[in-house]
Amino acid sequence: MTINPALAVKNPPPAVWRWSVLVAISVAMFGNYYVYDSIAPVADSLQKLLGYTDTQIGTLNAIYSLPNIVVVLIGGVIVDRFGTRLSTLLFAIICSIGALVTAISPSFPVMAAGRLIFGLGAESMIVAITVAIGQWFVGRQLGFAFGVNLSIARAGSYSADYSTTWFKHLYDQGWQPPLFLAVGFALIAVVACIVYYMMDRRIARQYDVPQPSPSDRFVWSDLWRFDKSFWYVIGLCVTFYSVIFPFRSTFAIKYFQHAHGVTLQEAGALNGYVFLAAIIATPLFGLMADRVGHRAAFMAFGCFLLAAVFPILAYTDANLWITTVMIGIAFSLVPAIIWPAVPYLVEPNRLGTAYGLMTMVQAMGLTSINLVAGALNDAYGASAENPGGYTPMLWLFLFLSLFGFVFAYALRVRETGAQGHGLETIKAGVPG
Repeated sequence: MTINPALAVKNPPPAVWRWSVLVAISVAMFGNYYVYDSIAPVADSLQKLLGYTDTQIGTLNAIYSLPNIVVVLIGGVIVDRFGTRLSTLLFAIICSIGALVTAISPSFPVMAAGRLIFGLGAESMIVAITVAIGQWFVGRQLGFAFGVNLSIARAGSYSADYSTTWFKHLYDQGWQPPLFLAVGFALIAVVACIVYYMMDRRIARQYDVPQPSPSDRFVWSDLWRFDKSFWYVIGLCVTFYSVIFPFRSTFAIKYFQHAHGVTLQEAGALNGYVFLAAIIATPLFGLMADRVGHRAAFMAFGCFLLAAVFPILAYTDANLWITTVMIGIAFSLVPAIIWPAVPYLVEPNRLGTAYGLMTMVQAMGLTSINLVAGALNDAYGASAENPGGYTPMLWLFLFLSLFGFVFAYALRVRETGAQGHGLETIKAGVPG
């Protein structure tokens, strides 16, 4: 068994500074997530008022992911070379520009260009923030710290879904006012990144916070030298998120309205409660993984639970809250473990590249599955008059979830063997 030596930190920053940094970068993630999830609540308005097809609506989130097939890996290299504080601020500014362009015009090409610009910064910003958490909490309740970060971030997604109720007067005015609201949250993210920049510059040099070396040179062949366990994590990541985001963030609200006859506000609430559950449960699951290990086993369970959702939606009249709870558990459990698993498998000076690569393949999945799901809905005439047209999309999500289970199981087998890194056995103490 090989244990990452970077997990031992001799002079960590005081707890008050570590948690202050975490709050700042998590608020930035809050704004990022809100902007990403601002499309689903206006999807029905885009279709009714602007005549957008499901393929076009899917494209607005697919094109967000498209540049990250290449750019996010470059972003990870930038993080490794220039540090997290400068990278995070730069990417947040790009995000705010993209949010503004998305909101200014009813033209589909302009709106798609805005989502493209937003995507250029958003995923690289998440990579930078993820690396920052790994630097500030390495060896010290990493799972719990990631859980808290995801909870605050997902409060942004929950707020975007529930904005249909909180800001109903904006939605009553059409598609544009809600998107300008998203611009405001993007600017909040920029301010939070400025706060993090100032704190990191002041504190990081006084304590043992791993920093990138300007002399480090990136070699493309290094990508193929990552451990097999890391590649299993990548496979799990791309399959799991290719289900969660295309369904929950693109089509779920519209699907609930058309296939189950609920109002926009009710559909937004159902979708939002997935993130409300994650806000509460993700840190608890992260703490659980810190305390008991068995990380791959828990992720396998989460994927299996997610797979069970789609036959229930397609072939039963079960209360929608049942599947909402199941998605909420899966979406709290798997991300709470998968992202903090990477520092156990990768050297600290390659974390940015590792997270960039992980997000790059995730972007491939999000781009393709958003487009495929939208095309399936159009091909089978999915609508309020033909709710059965959504069934092929649900089958697509079922099979992807099962593939995620297979990757998690393979990771479990490897990490319980002689070549494991301690992913299933390493435990941490209480938060501090």
